[in-house]
Amino acid sequence: MELRVLEYFLAVAREQSISAAADSLHISQPALSTQIKSLEKQLGKQLLIRRTKGSRKVTLTDEGMILRKRAEEILSLVKRTEAEITSSDESIVGDVFIGAGETDVVRLLARAAKKLRERYPDIRCHISSGNAELVLEYLDKGLIDFGLLFTGADTQKYEALPLPVEDTWGVLMRRDSPLAQKEAICPRDLWDKPLILPRQRGDDACLARWLGKDVSSLKIAATYNLIFNASLLVDEGLGYAMGYDKLINTHESSLCFRPLSPPLTTRGSIIWKKYQVFSKAAGAFLSCLRELCLQHGGGPSGNLP
Repeated sequence: MELRVLEYFLAVAREQSISAAADSLHISQPALSTQIKSLEKQLGKQLLIRRTKGSRKVTLTDEGMILRKRAEEILSLVKRTEAEITSSDESIVGDVFIGAGETDVVRLLARAAKKLRERYPDIRCHISSGNAELVLEYLDKGLIDFGLLFTGADTQKYEALPLPVEDTWGVLMRRDSPLAQKEAICPRDLWDKPLILPRQRGDDACLARWLGKDVSSLKIAATYNLIFNASLLVDEGLGYAMGYDKLINTHESSLCFRPLSPPLTTRGSIIWKKYQVFSKAAGAFLSCLRELCLQHGGGPSGNLP
């Protein structure tokens, strides 16, 4: 499977038309059609659904949608590799790719990125947001250099740098809700309330231990992976959302945040694949991050309190 043919296929998927894709690629329509048909023959699967003569639009089959996703990942990785190899030996330039969920801990990564840019102005940092499963998937495929996780990572596959900052759990609720009168929320307060819980690997066990109840025995109204969406559900009166502090600005809002009692905190780690050969840019980012961790009291190995 040639990279050039993957680019042709993505052009057709983007334009939803073989003729329009041929124009954008500056090749003839018959030549492009031949390339796509050869690709389908090679894979043994139909990738496009050709419409009737009255319509020039094409749509992707299920197999075509899978190939589109993988082709985008493959070509992105090829471009990154080319950029890393061809960069100048005299200067450090390039891109650093990081996967992370919604957390105030990203501020520490932002400070590392700022320090990095002060030293090497031609380095760019890219953040991909997602849950733990997505971060690990991107990491395994080489689409990101680092991942921010709050659950234990497989030490056989990944190296980890524990971060010296914590996230504090609490409950996001409407200001006119009964629990808003409390300064902190205890487990019993939530046993009979409609809850909106994060859809994140490992959170169920963490919250179940704090609540003293199996999650399946609670009144789960909804789940979320983006706290902003959860805040809209809360605002509409669907329930109480459990999540991290400092992610939703409740100042002059109909919502408020209350911490848990006893307190529940989580500490994250930056992870990367074992035996990974970093680009110069990624290596420089990790050095900046280690420096910040040391300033917060961590040891040289990154083992932080």
